Amino acid sequence: MDKEILDARGLMCPMPIVKLAKKIKEMKVGEILELIADDVGSKEDVPAWCKRTGNELVESKEENGVFRYFIKKMQ
Repeated sequence: MDKEILDARGLMCPMPIVKLAKKIKEMKVGEILELIADDVGSKEDVPAWCKRTGNELVESKEENGVFRYFIKKMQ
């Protein structure tokens, strides 16, 4: 499985989503992007962005204030 990693730690809303949108455009359908963020706003922003854009949030987890999102490009 192909996976890209985008480290958005230290960035505050809306920058993690801006960078996520830019990165996912460069990827192929079916590829997975791991987004790493420490902005607490990403807990709501990432799932909402996935829903709005039709991409799939495969998994999300939080560890010591760091959030990891696994997003599958669907289109």
